[in-house]
Amino acid sequence: MNWTLEVVCVPVTDVERSKAFYAEQLGFTVDHDTTIGPGNRIVQLTPPGSGCSVVIGDAVVDMPAGTLHGLQLVVNDVRAARAELAGRGVEVTEVQVLGPGGARPATDDDDLNNVGFVFFADPDGNGWGVQQITARP
Repeated sequence: MNWTLEVVCVPVTDVERSKAFYAEQLGFTVDHDTTIGPGNRIVQLTPPGSGCSVVIGDAVVDMPAGTLHGLQLVVNDVRAARAELAGRGVEVTEVQVLGPGGARPATDDDDLNNVGFVFFADPDGNGWGVQQITARP
């Protein structure tokens, strides 16, 4: 039996601002934007190539906005991903290598497979990481 993660609910304060961030700045596809009733709007967005979506909205999750951290996207070229995010106006860290000694700035000579990351936050402060994985062990 397969168990697939399909949706992660992200707590936000302003649905329209967050929808714009995820769709326009991150490039996520808007799957649907539905108002079920007063104060109950649900927006589902999916990263390009992902089988898992994020859902934002009113009364979607019982968590304070900005408290979700550790969300992670995986790409095959973290340097290109960083350039794309920065080009879209996302405040994103420089490429880092995470290892036993902690984080350090990446160099041009580093093999970033599994250890190369950049980090950013959405407008509410929910924390995201982007990891480079080109081959899995």
